[in-house]
Amino acid sequence: VQLQASGGGSVQPGGSLRLSCAASGFSLYHYDIGWFRQAPGKEREGVVCISSSDNNRYYADSMKGRFTISRDNAKNTMYLRMNSLKPEDTAVYYCATDFSQYFCGTNYFPDYWGQGTQVTVSS
Repeated sequence: VQLQASGGGSVQPGGSLRLSCAASGFSLYHYDIGWFRQAPGKEREGVVCISSSDNNRYYADSMKGRFTISRDNAKNTMYLRMNSLKPEDTAVYYCATDFSQYFCGTNYFPDYWGQGTQVTVSS
């Protein structure tokens, strides 16, 4: 069972990136799946998730309109398209899921995490 995040990098403010999270050993669509991030000196926070029960997307307010989550069930991969990036978006981004309970739309943090991918937004 593995979550493999990739696609991070360095971009200028206003730029875009697409992160990928490839799952192996389980099917993404069976579970809530989401993106989280942690900036230096700050707590980990939720970015966006997809609910397995109703397929709804739940975005953090600061990401609405700029970030888009998607999932390709055939590739068993989740994506995060990030547009209009700001310096405050600089963080390590993680994909995560939980095999025992729902977390999307709640304050609960999932219990299975992939390794992070660094996103740096700087001029």
